[in-house]
Amino acid sequence: MTYVSPILVGILYCLLMSLIREPHRRRFNAVMVGGAGAAYLSGGGFDQWELPMVALITYVAYRGLDSWTFIGIGWLLHTAWDLVHHLKGNPILPFAHDSSLSCAICDPLIALWCLGGGPSLVTLARGRLRARRTREPAAASTS
Repeated sequence: MTYVSPILVGILYCLLMSLIREPHRRRFNAVMVGGAGAAYLSGGGFDQWELPMVALITYVAYRGLDSWTFIGIGWLLHTAWDLVHHLKGNPILPFAHDSSLSCAICDPLIALWCLGGGPSLVTLARGRLRARRTREPAAASTS
């Protein structure tokens, strides 16, 4: 479950975010990655060295208000910070030893979705279902 549940969380995050219409979806995600960047401030284990990463992710999140690419970069930066904390620092959730590892598995999925422009997965799925339905009757009539 250490590896499966973070993948499911990443997919669920992208699906839920797909329910928010653009441009609000992009702006909301910029705020989310900015908040994720500050997640280790209250005890990540690297003392004052937590601050440069927070500053960097805050800048990237600000740029993400107008760019999905910057949001994706922010999630990848957070992934790297998760790995550092998993290996040498404190977990993101003090009561869950592998929580930083789980976050490092989940975040790249979100980053890929963001780097792809943060499309509505719900709309994409509906479009594929419609396309499949329109092809099936044509295929049936040619038999």
